[in-house]
Amino acid sequence: MTIELEDVVQSIDDLPSLPAVMMEVLENIDQVEINIVQLTRKIILDQSLAAKILRVSNSSYYNTQSKVTTIQQAISLIGISGVRNMIIGAVLKGKFPACDCKGFNFNMFWRHSIAVAVCAKVIARHLQLNQDYAYTAGLLHDIGRLVLVTRFTPQYEAALAYRTENDCHILAAERAVLGTDHVVAGKVLAEHWNFSKGIQNAIANHHEPDVAGGDVVASVVHVADALAHALDFSGDQDDLVPPLSMPVWNALGLDQDAWTRVFREAELRYEAARLGLTA
Repeated sequence: MTIELEDVVQSIDDLPSLPAVMMEVLENIDQVEINIVQLTRKIILDQSLAAKILRVSNSSYYNTQSKVTTIQQAISLIGISGVRNMIIGAVLKGKFPACDCKGFNFNMFWRHSIAVAVCAKVIARHLQLNQDYAYTAGLLHDIGRLVLVTRFTPQYEAALAYRTENDCHILAAERAVLGTDHVVAGKVLAEHWNFSKGIQNAIANHHEPDVAGGDVVASVVHVADALAHALDFSGDQDDLVPPLSMPVWNALGLDQDAWTRVFREAELRYEAARLGLTA
């Protein structure tokens, strides 16, 4: 069942490049301004993505009086942040479509990813950090699991069975059965797709942020991951809260009142984000 690093690298090398529209949003994620005209042109080239954005903008959630018919209108209504997150989610689901892996629930995976993204964004707001950057790092933090479950399905089924039998965290099960883990796979993928260094660090160190040299994004995602598990956003009955680094928790510098507000705000924002309507 052991998966060699070379096997992971090869499976990722076989993946096609990211579409131009996702490269556009990732390259500009830490910038206040983004070229809406250029983004619109790239969205239009992806018919399925354009259709989804228009469908969401015309949903009852936005309750518009007139029908939204253009991508620019949709962007104005949903907002750059919301459209960006929809693009990332849609592209990743296209790159890693659901497969039959016993014990792995793709819906739960995406619910957890969105939950971590929302928690990271809320924490970033309280720390006066870039909220969109934190959201994206949170959304992508477990992307290595998608590599393992879709590219090494039988092996990952064995790791999931091991987790159930031993009542342990998935990271420990992956290491015990596969000889590698989703952190390693995620790091290789992030490098292959040229994600920014901050997002690469968050993916590589979200379980062990202490080794990230004080990287604040990795720290935020680490805590957001623990919160998302603790608040049971994914609905996984067998979910376990991963170990939380108290030095990292304390280093964020939020007091008890602030954390209470973070919990409440995350719960309120999650429902909307889960529906893919806003972030």
